[in-house]
Amino acid sequence: MVHDARIVPLGERGRIDDNIRQWSGDSRGYWEGDTLVVMTKNFSEYTPSFSRFGNAKDKTLTERFTRVSYDTIDYEWTLDDPSTFTDTIKAVLPMTKVAGQLYEYGCHEGNYGMLNILRGERMKERRAAQDSN
Repeated sequence: MVHDARIVPLGERGRIDDNIRQWSGDSRGYWEGDTLVVMTKNFSEYTPSFSRFGNAKDKTLTERFTRVSYDTIDYEWTLDDPSTFTDTIKAVLPMTKVAGQLYEYGCHEGNYGMLNILRGERMKERRAAQDSN
């Protein structure tokens, strides 16, 4: 979100050196049957581990994307960070296809505002047309 794009190399491609730390970590993906598994390590120590807790220098985030029906993918994630938490944190979130338009996160407010911007311009055009008559 907020303009972060993540490219996840698939396959046997090696990881970056452990001394290189990135804000969003270093992600690598592979397939386990029909499930896409994405493992992310090498987070920056300035990145919180979870919400506002800890730092992510020892964090491993494992994400699993499994299509469970025509319109649903189960998104399961596991956070393992022994320097911040004594246990792993796990969650599963069903991601369901929606009917309707989706807007890019960064432009969402602008998409609502666009209707009023255009409405204002159309009113201005009408008034200019009325004044010219």
